[in-house]
Amino acid sequence: MKNEASSSNSKEESLVVDCGRRRSSCGYCKSAGRTSISHGLWAHSITVNDYQDLLDRGWRRSGCFLYKPEMERTCCPSYTIRLKASDFVPSKEQRRVYRRMQRFLDGTLEVGKPMELAADPNASKHTGSSVNDLVSSSSGNESLSCGTKRENKAEEFMNHLSNQIDKVVHAYIESGEFPCGIQLPKAAVKMVSHAKRKLSVQGSEDLLYSSNIAFQIAATLRRTRSAEWGVQQLRTSKHSAEEVDPCPKSIAEKLAASLNQLANIPELSIRACNGHINFYSTAKCGSSGKDDQVVSLPEESGSRSQSSSTKKSSDHCQGQKRKLEIRMKRSTFDPEEYALYKRYQIKVHNDTPDRVTESSYRRFLVDTPLFFVSPSTDGMVPPCGFGSFHQQYIIDGKLVAVGVVDVLPRCLSSKYLFWDPDYAFLSLGKYSALQEIDWVKENQAHCSSLQYYYMGYYIHSCRKMIYKAAYYPSELLCPLRYQWVACHIARPLLDKKKYAVLSDFASLQDGESSQSCIPESAMELQHDENGLEDSNDVLMGEDEQMIEIESESSDEELEPETSVLGSAAIDDGDVTNVLVGLRGSRLRYKDLQRAFGPSERNYLETQLHSYQKVVGVRLSERMVYSLG
Repeated sequence: MKNEASSSNSKEESLVVDCGRRRSSCGYCKSAGRTSISHGLWAHSITVNDYQDLLDRGWRRSGCFLYKPEMERTCCPSYTIRLKASDFVPSKEQRRVYRRMQRFLDGTLEVGKPMELAADPNASKHTGSSVNDLVSSSSGNESLSCGTKRENKAEEFMNHLSNQIDKVVHAYIESGEFPCGIQLPKAAVKMVSHAKRKLSVQGSEDLLYSSNIAFQIAATLRRTRSAEWGVQQLRTSKHSAEEVDPCPKSIAEKLAASLNQLANIPELSIRACNGHINFYSTAKCGSSGKDDQVVSLPEESGSRSQSSSTKKSSDHCQGQKRKLEIRMKRSTFDPEEYALYKRYQIKVHNDTPDRVTESSYRRFLVDTPLFFVSPSTDGMVPPCGFGSFHQQYIIDGKLVAVGVVDVLPRCLSSKYLFWDPDYAFLSLGKYSALQEIDWVKENQAHCSSLQYYYMGYYIHSCRKMIYKAAYYPSELLCPLRYQWVACHIARPLLDKKKYAVLSDFASLQDGESSQSCIPESAMELQHDENGLEDSNDVLMGEDEQMIEIESESSDEELEPETSVLGSAAIDDGDVTNVLVGLRGSRLRYKDLQRAFGPSERNYLETQLHSYQKVVGVRLSERMVYSLG
């Protein structure tokens, strides 16, 4: 995977693969079925201008995966929300967050008092402990430290197994067993819980780890074969996707056989089972009932220090002045950031350690398809440049929060934030949002087009997400005509119906007199804001499932969505001008039409119409639609 798209190419271009409709379980309403529906693109690379335009059509990204909710069908319609930074009016609660941080830095905030925590009522509920609890729990730190070391060793071993699988996949690509020229997914090995082991145990062997990489490879090969179905006349490679059996079961068997030959892990037996690659312990372990069994891990000198849970009360004592630094750095992997992210996910979101892997962290918060644009002095690019960044919050040399953001020609787009649970009393989610708004204001002097702060998605049906409208005066994107509508006008419409064509009511904005005070609906949101913990736009675990779900989806779920998208096709463009990428060439579809027979042409044109409807005519003619 890549930290960012290479900017060394002679010509920067957006290169995407259409993944079609995606179904997954919903992380917002927690529905039992796959009720969250979106359209997906895999971006090999994308320019900042193209991604800005995609944001303004309701798209978002998670790593290199771009997605856009199907608003009329999905269970929780997600409206893009933005704020013009220069118009921002902070609420009473938002000003209180500023003051609380300043008092903490000045040394006048007594964080040990329960009343201070009461200002952020959900802090202790979500982190599982107050600052007082953390100070008084030092007696349990030894067992916590042992558990952390064991988790680190298990994660290191799973990374080792993942790397072994990747080496085998790479060997198959080099030998021609797998087609070259396409980007196959990286492997991720996960620990199997004790409850699932009982269902899978065979004889004296104990199932410890498993990987579903074969499903992901099969899905990638199916997509490639589908795209190339109508262009076989143009292909000359002897190893086409047709020659690869895109069956997870056969792929898993092939990989498992090679792993047993190449990987020297005497304590493990590697077998394929129904498309999964399973790793079994060959030792008789008995029924200990523990989930933390680890086999022969390599010795490591030293371990990552993570001592925030063992801080003494003097660290937060009154009277000690502190220094806050905010650093903007380009998106790259940082072990200290990953350690903080892991602790945040486990403590705040109750993720299990086996779910918070380095590979998943890299995929979602480090890897980016955005080209980096260097800063300029002509008023067109800010001092940091355009691209993907990690904004670090450092107090007295200690990393306490990281905001993952994209800086684009017209906005700063907030993607994710993770913070140290020990500092929950500072409401770092809200504080970082205020800082990001200030950042936009300050950088307007360097880049006049940079005016907006994008907060991700506003989900009216999810209480955790409605707090975003408290950043006044925010706007929501109409899901049909892609016009911006004031949030205080849209909110009453969404009270009646989850999906609404907001632009139908945009004329209300013109009919209203300009208001010198905050509307009553916005005041209600700012009142509600006190009872809401900082929420991120993308629930990482759910988003990971969305990306991998194609390995389990039926053909019916992935069928072309022409009937669904018909109402959204205001500009039903001519697909003959769609820019198509094929074997390194860039051609308009009209220049390829004659290469297909009637049935192949109908199939491809159906896909192109679907693609054009979700990205728009202009982007379909600018971005490269990859056929392999």
